[in-house]
Amino acid sequence: MDSAALTFSLSRFVEDVRAVVPAAGHARHERLPDGRTTLVFRVLEEGRKGDVCVAGPRTRALFKNAPGVARAVIVQFKPGWSAPLLGVAANALTDRIVPLEDLWGRPGGDLCLELLAARRLPEVLERLSHALALRAHATFEPTSARLARRAVRLLEGDEVRVESVAKQLGVTSRHLRRAFAENIGIGPKDFARTVRLQRAVRMAATSKDWGGIAADAGYYDQAHLISDFREFVGLTPGAFLKRPGVWPGTGAAQAAADS
Repeated sequence: MDSAALTFSLSRFVEDVRAVVPAAGHARHERLPDGRTTLVFRVLEEGRKGDVCVAGPRTRALFKNAPGVARAVIVQFKPGWSAPLLGVAANALTDRIVPLEDLWGRPGGDLCLELLAARRLPEVLERLSHALALRAHATFEPTSARLARRAVRLLEGDEVRVESVAKQLGVTSRHLRRAFAENIGIGPKDFARTVRLQRAVRMAATSKDWGGIAADAGYYDQAHLISDFREFVGLTPGAFLKRPGVWPGTGAAQAAADS
């Protein structure tokens, strides 16, 4: 392994890794809008084939059946890092699923073969880390990416108004929108709405008091929450909770410990 990869850590760029083993090769995959880009490695046909794809940020929820998947590893990038690592503006991937080879050329196809040859999750993560390290050291990170990440931290904290975020960062709202388009893939106002949606989804795991959830998640009222659910998810909150099961996953640390 070269010196660049030796000093590289996935944790700087990645916020979640899930190892997925669907029951009997049948899975139902879902993605809710959250302003994130993910890299998905799938093993198909009992290990004989596989693919590596990039799923861009979603403006609407995606519910998809995924037959024939033996196992998968899902790597979720932190907001603002996909462009330097993948080599394209984030909004070029919005609402799209693109083979990594289309973005990286031959190295993308070579990585898929390397991951197929890996036998355990730690080995998969090591090979992914090496490939991303080469990309990170070979590409230029624009100033707009750092600006977008700072804005994300504010919007995922207590700040809800995009204009206030722009003022705190010393830029115009127009400048902030351009930075988000290039580095997050959606606008800052839509990103702020996905933050509320994700908060509500997490709260709904332990409470069915939709009025309280709406208030705590930052909505004006329950009707506002229901309206956003319909727009982003295509379902009411109640119908969303009754949806079919999705890919079971396990965190990277636990998966590595069990492998």
